[in-house]
Amino acid sequence: MDQKIYTFDTTLRDGTQGEKVAFSAQDKLRIAKRLDRFGIDYIEGGWPGSNPKDMEFFARAREHTFEHARIVAFGSTCRTDTDPNNDPNIQRLIEAETPTVSIFGKSWLLHVNEALQTTAEENIRIIHDSVHYLKEHHKEVIYDAEHFFDGYKANPNYALNTIKAAETAGADTIVLCDTNGGTLPADITRIITEVQKHINTEVGIHAHNDCELGVANSITAVNAGCTHVQGTINGYGERCGNANLCSIIPNLQLKQNYYCVPEDNMAHLAGLSHFVSEVANLNPNDRQPYVGKSAFAHKGGIHVSAVMKNEETYEHIPPKKVGNKRRVLVSDLSGKSNIRFKSSQLGIDVNNDSNEISAIVDKLKEMENNGYQFEAAEASFELLVKKMKDQYEEFFSLEGFRIIVEKNISGTSRTEATIRLSVNGQMEHCAAEGSGPVHALDKALRKAMHRFYPEIADMHLQDYKVRVLNQRDGTDAQVRVLIDSAHPQDSWTTVGVSRNIIDASWEALSDSFNYYLSQQYRTHNQKAI
Repeated sequence: MDQKIYTFDTTLRDGTQGEKVAFSAQDKLRIAKRLDRFGIDYIEGGWPGSNPKDMEFFARAREHTFEHARIVAFGSTCRTDTDPNNDPNIQRLIEAETPTVSIFGKSWLLHVNEALQTTAEENIRIIHDSVHYLKEHHKEVIYDAEHFFDGYKANPNYALNTIKAAETAGADTIVLCDTNGGTLPADITRIITEVQKHINTEVGIHAHNDCELGVANSITAVNAGCTHVQGTINGYGERCGNANLCSIIPNLQLKQNYYCVPEDNMAHLAGLSHFVSEVANLNPNDRQPYVGKSAFAHKGGIHVSAVMKNEETYEHIPPKKVGNKRRVLVSDLSGKSNIRFKSSQLGIDVNNDSNEISAIVDKLKEMENNGYQFEAAEASFELLVKKMKDQYEEFFSLEGFRIIVEKNISGTSRTEATIRLSVNGQMEHCAAEGSGPVHALDKALRKAMHRFYPEIADMHLQDYKVRVLNQRDGTDAQVRVLIDSAHPQDSWTTVGVSRNIIDASWEALSDSFNYYLSQQYRTHNQKAI
């Protein structure tokens, strides 16, 4: 590989400015350890001068030995008309005891005049003095030139003078920030090229995604000579987010042969992305390039047929390079190749020389025409194929159920489900109350089956979604119910469709239990063999 590009992760600081993103000190430490293992060079942990939680993180980080990454404390230049040694925020940076600090200063006269309400000369002074003071305390200093591209467009000479002040004071890296995220790639290239004629310090890029150009601008900046790239995992950040390291790193390393992280670590990229999503308690973005669940998903029959012969036909890289995997979706657009691939993936033997595949394709298209959606409900698809191949094992059969919903004059509601099941040749008749019809039905089903299958206590419903399929029919419309279920080692989705929402819910619910039990007993049988 060619030139080293230093990766600077600011998920724990800039990322937390994104809507719905929040981390405890312990969360930050967990993520920092994972980033370190992945090979990130710098991890910006927060702003110690702004809140006690970040100070707690830095205290905890000091107790841990990071194998590769340097922990970074973030702050601003000293206040106007103040010396750094008397500035509380600068002192908090020293107290954080990190080997590296990152401070930002103003590059745009609009901010100098309107936000700081000071003079152009005083802004230059506080930049120089702040960097110089931190260097005197033996810190590696990364200077973030905030709003640099907007400032340069407005007044090139002044923007250059701000970063020259940082360079003269000893800054180790000068990062040019597209803080508002409004700069286009051509301007990124032009301005960075001009900047490098005036300073000798290493130059970095900090991009935002307000024009959907965060990743593109970061790559453009590297191609223009930047050797330091800042961003966040999954692109978390204020407004539209920061530049996404989950795209920047593979684009630079796999596409352009730059060196960002150890080659073997690239296969952990998808895992890192999902880990950060889980800690943030946010749903992963399935359509995220490289690491998303849909990044290597194929739906059209022609595409699937081609990729089964040669993956390069419809995949720009092998999924495993970034720790992802190929998925083949089944829908009314599916052809025989989809069914063949998916059945093989599920461990179901489909005879290629018979009419089995054609029958499955026809049945699939008929059901999707009636409102089913199997690309989002792979567990129901597996059960469907097994039924058509007479490999379906029914763990229980419904004799009937009744649901009563009562609401009294005080506004209190009560829901009760009564169910009759045949389980292993025995009739079970149970009742349960719940917060609503589906919850009551779920509890009654569990109550009836627990004596025969106690392992169902380990599975639970994660999500319940209802979609009205033909809205013009109002309350008589066909609905599709999707139920997400999980146990500690797996998760799966099932589907039901009906004009009656309770019938649709029962279909998805019963499929979920049957799928879970089929997986459990298949695992037990494999272990026995």
